[in-house]
Amino acid sequence: MDKISQKMGDILLLFDVDGTLTKPRQKISQEMDNFMSSLRKKVVVGIVGGSDFCKITEQLGSSADIVVNNYDYIFAENGLVAYQQGKLIGEANIQSHLGEELLQDFINFCLKYMSGLKLPVKRGTFIEFRKGMINVCPVGRSCSQKERVDFFEYDQKHHIRRDFVDALRKEFQGKGMTFSIGGQISFDVFPDGWDKRFCLQHVADANYSQIHFFGDKTMPGGNDHEIYEDSRTVGHTVTSPEDTRVKVESVLKGLL
Repeated sequence: MDKISQKMGDILLLFDVDGTLTKPRQKISQEMDNFMSSLRKKVVVGIVGGSDFCKITEQLGSSADIVVNNYDYIFAENGLVAYQQGKLIGEANIQSHLGEELLQDFINFCLKYMSGLKLPVKRGTFIEFRKGMINVCPVGRSCSQKERVDFFEYDQKHHIRRDFVDALRKEFQGKGMTFSIGGQISFDVFPDGWDKRFCLQHVADANYSQIHFFGDKTMPGGNDHEIYEDSRTVGHTVTSPEDTRVKVESVLKGLL
């Protein structure tokens, strides 16, 4: 904690990845990367993403070692996999929490539901099993960037993901599962309480004077909503990496 405790203002800034620091599933721009490096000289900086550590690494740097050392905290999968100053400090998994029987019932239901969907295109990897969550993607995560954008626009009109989540909530009511729509093509499923607020337990002992969170999916049902609304954080809604810079600079003017 020595390096972190010396940060100016004893303030922690937490950032979502997709739509906040990067365009969806794209690499961080050099300009934004430079901005974050400069920001870390003033305050404590953390990343909290729904994606697994490998995907966060792909977006924020050239290697895992570089990424974990570029930020004070990296919270992958909402904090189920947690790094502090380059060291792994926490790890949990969904299968031991929910149990194999419930997981298979859920996966089977999803596969059956998606087999009945008629979309403009379907590709591969419809269900991705992660340590702390299951990611469900009706179009398939191996879709191209153009197909990703096309599905997002189609989903905006036809509510494919919203209706899918509604069906899951009805089928698995009372099973301790939370469903959260984020990004452009998928939604996440995890145990109740394992949303992005999960990462806050890893910083509780640091006694930061303020914790600010920046995310683009802060509306109800979005995967940033719970941490955005949490009483332990000051939430900020952003619309793009460029807007994130503007919002951060505005916050810093009032803090430093």
